[in-house]
Amino acid sequence: MSTSTRTRRPASSATPAAGNPEATLGLHEPGHLFRRAHQHSVSCFNEVFGRAITPLQYAAMRILQEHPGIDQVTLAAAIALDTSTTAEIAVRLERDGWIVREVGARRQRRLELTEEGQRVIAQMLRSEAVLADRILHALDAAERDVLMRLMHKLLNQPLI
Repeated sequence: MSTSTRTRRPASSATPAAGNPEATLGLHEPGHLFRRAHQHSVSCFNEVFGRAITPLQYAAMRILQEHPGIDQVTLAAAIALDTSTTAEIAVRLERDGWIVREVGARRQRRLELTEEGQRVIAQMLRSEAVLADRILHALDAAERDVLMRLMHKLLNQPLI
């Protein structure tokens, strides 16, 4: 059938898909929505903190702030990353002067924030609530609580 003989169904504003092409493409499944939520989160992170540090670098530095001197393997587990990716993050943080890596017992890399790294993370912590508000702006307080509880349950993590 040629394109000239095909009948096109007009979009109706009464259909749930109107104005939302994703709905007609079946892109409402959880994986796609989680990817979109991640994009939103990273975009908000960049708006609040800029691009000098990535969300994964921030997560690593927060763990090192709370647990100075842990090894790379423990850091990888804490931020739910593989050890190779965590090693790459540590190399970049060290290059930027925000952490030091020392080879310890059994050739494990011990990690610690430098004074500059401590200053950077302390400055970022002052805007952590701003970031959360930006990410969750469309939700009221009760909805935020429900979302956070469900995310912790989904990821099998205890509430902090």
